[in-house]
Amino acid sequence: MSDLTLEVPTTKSGMDEIRTALDAALAKEFPGGMLRRNWAGDTLELSGPGAKGVICFEDGKLVGRATLSPPASMMRGMIEQKIGTAMRTAAA
Repeated sequence: MSDLTLEVPTTKSGMDEIRTALDAALAKEFPGGMLRRNWAGDTLELSGPGAKGVICFEDGKLVGRATLSPPASMMRGMIEQKIGTAMRTAAA
């Protein structure tokens, strides 16, 4: 198992401003339903083969946390890059 944490600063005031852009950016990075997304209030819950995580807004940052097990743990670099890209796009 592998834990992953990403933090992306933003000038936006909260998830209300980020939600639509974050959904679109994640859909672009993970096409075909490979990454399942579910909003629970202002927290985005993510899941996929061997991966569970959340993205939330904390202290002026988008914060993503995930636990990766096989097969996702073997693709940690790619997952980190794609989630990071989506978070940076939404935070801009």
